[in-house]
Amino acid sequence: MNDAHLHLLINHFPIIGCVFGLGILIFGIILKNKTLQNTAYILFIIVMFTGKASMFTGENAEDIVEELGISKDLIHEHEEHAETFMNIVYALGVVSIISLFANIKNHPKSNLIAFLTLILAVVALVLSKSVGTSGGEIRHTEIREITKNQMVKPN
Repeated sequence: MNDAHLHLLINHFPIIGCVFGLGILIFGIILKNKTLQNTAYILFIIVMFTGKASMFTGENAEDIVEELGISKDLIHEHEEHAETFMNIVYALGVVSIISLFANIKNHPKSNLIAFLTLILAVVALVLSKSVGTSGGEIRHTEIREITKNQMVKPN
């Protein structure tokens, strides 16, 4: 197993984790259920660590994929989206740690911190779309946006 394979195994969790974490957090806030909220916070912390692992393996996967003749522009675009996404995910992870401790200690500001976590999770989820799409476009030409001039017409 090489780093490209590891990257493909790991890179889905930060995106999927954001989806599930956001849903769990929304229900936790609506139901005022601290257990659900804490579950979402723990999931976001895991998302932060798996995102870091994905970035680490992505750096090494880049070298492997470039040797396959893949456009450096596509790889660079994906890398830029991933870096932007990860900046928000790092903030989400740190705020989730704070939120978790605030909930455990029944801090009076825990509801306010929960909404901050919610906002960061929404931003992360929105950014995850461009990361996932740009990553998929590297090897899946069928999902790339193509112009009429680029389309191959049958004879």
